[in-house]
Amino acid sequence: MEHPVTTEHTPAGDPEEATSGGATDVETGAAEGAGPGTGEGGADVSVGGEADGRTAGAAGDARAEAGASAGEGAEAAAEAGDGGAAVGAVDAESGGRAAEVGDSASDQSPSAEGAGPGAEAGDGGASGSAEGAGGLSEAEAELAAQRVERERIARRKAERQGPVESGGKLSGKAADLLAAVRAVESGEKAVAPALVEPAPAPRRPAPEPVRQPEPVPAVAAPDAEAVGAVRAVLAEGGAPEALAPQVAAALGDRAEDTLRADPWQLLRVAGVRPEQADGFARALLGAECRPDDERRGRALTVWLLEQAALAGHTALDLPALTEALGKRAVPDPGEAVQSALAEGDALVFQDALEEPGAPPAAVETDAEEEVPVRVLAGLERYALAEESLADALARLVNSVPKETEEPWEAAVAALSALSRGAADLARQVAGHGLVLHTGGEAARAEPAALLGAARAAGLRAFAVCHTPDGARRFAAHLGEEPGGAVGTVAGLLSGASGPGRDAEGALDLDLLIVLDAPQLDVEAAAMLAESLPDGARLVLSGDPAVLWSAGPGRVFADLLAVPACPQVASRVPDPGPLGELVSGIGVGELIQVEAPGKEIVIVPVRDAGEAVHRTVQLVADSVPRAFGVPPEETVVITPGHGGAAGTRTLNTVLKERLNPGPGRFGGFDPGDRIVHSPAPGRTVPGRVVRADAEGLHLECAGAPVVVPRELVESRVRHGWALTAHQAVGGRWPAAVVVLPGDAADVLTRPWVYTAFGRAERHLSVVHGVEQALPRAVAESVAKPRTTRLRTLLRVQLPAVD
Repeated sequence: MEHPVTTEHTPAGDPEEATSGGATDVETGAAEGAGPGTGEGGADVSVGGEADGRTAGAAGDARAEAGASAGEGAEAAAEAGDGGAAVGAVDAESGGRAAEVGDSASDQSPSAEGAGPGAEAGDGGASGSAEGAGGLSEAEAELAAQRVERERIARRKAERQGPVESGGKLSGKAADLLAAVRAVESGEKAVAPALVEPAPAPRRPAPEPVRQPEPVPAVAAPDAEAVGAVRAVLAEGGAPEALAPQVAAALGDRAEDTLRADPWQLLRVAGVRPEQADGFARALLGAECRPDDERRGRALTVWLLEQAALAGHTALDLPALTEALGKRAVPDPGEAVQSALAEGDALVFQDALEEPGAPPAAVETDAEEEVPVRVLAGLERYALAEESLADALARLVNSVPKETEEPWEAAVAALSALSRGAADLARQVAGHGLVLHTGGEAARAEPAALLGAARAAGLRAFAVCHTPDGARRFAAHLGEEPGGAVGTVAGLLSGASGPGRDAEGALDLDLLIVLDAPQLDVEAAAMLAESLPDGARLVLSGDPAVLWSAGPGRVFADLLAVPACPQVASRVPDPGPLGELVSGIGVGELIQVEAPGKEIVIVPVRDAGEAVHRTVQLVADSVPRAFGVPPEETVVITPGHGGAAGTRTLNTVLKERLNPGPGRFGGFDPGDRIVHSPAPGRTVPGRVVRADAEGLHLECAGAPVVVPRELVESRVRHGWALTAHQAVGGRWPAAVVVLPGDAADVLTRPWVYTAFGRAERHLSVVHGVEQALPRAVAESVAKPRTTRLRTLLRVQLPAVD
């Protein structure tokens, strides 16, 4: 296939532009967390195989995965699909969804003098210090809001019928489900009709949600005494003592006793792998440590479900889960799952299987007819969040008055004379509680017009975006600055921005417009939907072709697949050669594009070393000279963090060229471009201002941020070069997309679409994958995620015409 633009060979740069010191060994997602201090952690667990007991690099692994955001260390391979494909995703050795910002234990490799501003991280480790000059920071408030949501989910769990006593054996439906799976696996028979969910009840208003209170202060870090006790247990088991603060935070009160009673609870700490937990258990338990230990099977079940969540799944097919357990040397996978269910560590579900395009099952069914179902297992956190989201969306859909109120009629009338697309959107929003809007960057003008008309009509309206940059661009459509009627999802949920809440805890809104909707994970979507009062309208707007959310779920895609609400597709195309190129990619075509102003340039390279060299040359010299775009307004996007042309290597050489310095503050110097990860799944670009005893002072989206020194390594990384997941939601005047030869296998159409779409004026493609690029655009679509939202919505909501 022909390249989309004419190839330009840029001249070689000066010798100091070369990539000395930049190239590193290729690192897979599974190996990214390995850190210094590697050593043997005890005897192996003998399982007829070789599950060795190393605690090698567990501390580095944990730091690497703490704060994990959108993962691309083999980004495309991580999003494994249903059935057997999910096994590869849940097995972390596949390299699925490596940590983004925050996996910097092995990324930064700071020297002793750069261990942090003023001192190394002490025993307090992951402290709960505020990341701001005073008061509760937005990141802490967001995490607090998430805790409130999880407490609400816990209350829902307690209200569920038929609780299973802790430690008891399963009976009834859960036992029947496991028996059915075994029957299906053995090929004996299909699932019995008794397992089929009852037919959906007639449409009814959904119950009122439990209103969320205002965010509460963050929970304090574990006290020094508790951390010290955990450290002693870790040392006894040969595990890195640096894990103590994380273990104490993960296991809560009496973490020491919990760990002694069940050493495999170490897997609750992000980054710890099964072989490391096995070695730790062997050192503590001695001869009592066996591969068929019930505690081991239960912990591995939870760990696999957590790995699946990192890959985007909210649940796993039960046969895939038991297969993955078998590969982890669990002698009786079914018993391990049953134990996890009995202890309440996981939940089990059954969903009817429907043919694509087939209508939902009829209300009346033949009792003798066998209806095929699939059996799923999932963590309660995400499973119940999906149920909460479905309930809240049903409530919004069913609570809209039958007669259109006068302010909505005024908004529709005002837009009818201005924009056909905006008027169509307004008409649907006036009569429906939930509306989906699709389109590219230019299409954002339509929800912006709706927001302006609604406010002019006296309606309480607000819009949120995934990133501060997105909020800035959307506010520009209104001719104002962010903060008035436009904010971010994180800011609204944390209470840092937005209209505030009423006495019942609901947002004081008649209309909420959510831009960048594909980036909503199931927990954030549930919190937003449940925060809206009855009668409010919710508009989810976004480009369905971009990468999905960093967190579990695929809310926007699931809603588009269920005809339960109006869908408005914008007809506004993105302009210019860049818009034409990206639009073609969205439909699977890498088309030839005329770029008379060199808006698009292809730079062919032979190997990763040349790719790094050309990238530095483009950012520092060619793009500023030819287009007047300074280096600080150019973003570099590459498929992963590791490898000879990953973000680590590129950031190293770009810092050497653009802001050289000793990196005295954890590898950072004033003026460095960075990305800050205040919470998992979120990255905010910024720059380093200074460092002192308080920590590293940053400027992110125009706001000051102070990161305590013990959190710098896990929450801040250099930001000249990003992955596509880190860049999604933002746009830059110029983008340099680096495609080294070793990236050929991980490219997908959504990745290419997202990366190429970050450029506003100019796109340079450092091209070393040859025909893998057009092949990925044409054939490699997003791999499916296992979710339950579509099934839940089909039961609660009727189809709309």
